[in-house]
Amino acid sequence: MGDTVFRFPAPGPEPMVTDLEGWTKVEGHPTMKTWVQHTSLDGSVISGTWAATPGTWHAVYKFYEFVHLIEGEITITPDGGAAVTMKPGDGFVVEPGFSGTWKIEKPVTKHFCIKLK
Repeated sequence: MGDTVFRFPAPGPEPMVTDLEGWTKVEGHPTMKTWVQHTSLDGSVISGTWAATPGTWHAVYKFYEFVHLIEGEITITPDGGAAVTMKPGDGFVVEPGFSGTWKIEKPVTKHFCIKLK
């Protein structure tokens, strides 16, 4: 496949297990695992797999993120906005500047793609 097409393998055994920058637990004891499985050649985009257990974080986004939800259920509520529930198969985008809660209703696995630059 060369350097221009990359197929995600199954997530490896060594995820990052600390909460992401800008994410603060606000309800329950949710945990997250992040596997960065690919970085673009110019370093401007990362992608991989993220898993989380039930509970709620307040999140503040600096970067654009595309998400494809593989399993689980998330209720995302922008500060002062309406809640949106995402279910398996849903694809969605979170824009830079988002501030609000991610309530993990059922254990989640998602693919992500984040534009860093």
